[in-house]
Amino acid sequence: MPRPRTSSDADYFAREMRRNMTISERTAWNELKGKKLGVKFRRQVVVGPYIVDFACFDPRLAIEIDDPSHEYRDETVRTRYIESQGFVMLRFTNEFVAKHGVGESIANWIEQHHGPKPSWR
Repeated sequence: MPRPRTSSDADYFAREMRRNMTISERTAWNELKGKKLGVKFRRQVVVGPYIVDFACFDPRLAIEIDDPSHEYRDETVRTRYIESQGFVMLRFTNEFVAKHGVGESIANWIEQHHGPKPSWR
């Protein structure tokens, strides 16, 4: 899918991507939704001209689930832009999601950089 040219294009593409998530994205979303890790994640979030699979705004964390097509694209400009907006980008492959899930890895990152999950949850 080409990069959206305007924010309204990005909003439209993000909405479509939320409706048509990949199996790996669904698996990851099931581990992230509902503040299961102590923070709120949103899916298919518009960040400037780009759309990230999942984002948390406190802490500013962007999660990408990469399918094999990402191996052939240079994601440097996209990643630098998203990081320039204050996000830390974590990337996982479809294969990693299928074998291990993402919840534990992301929870560990959050705990190291944002503090432990509140005990009352």
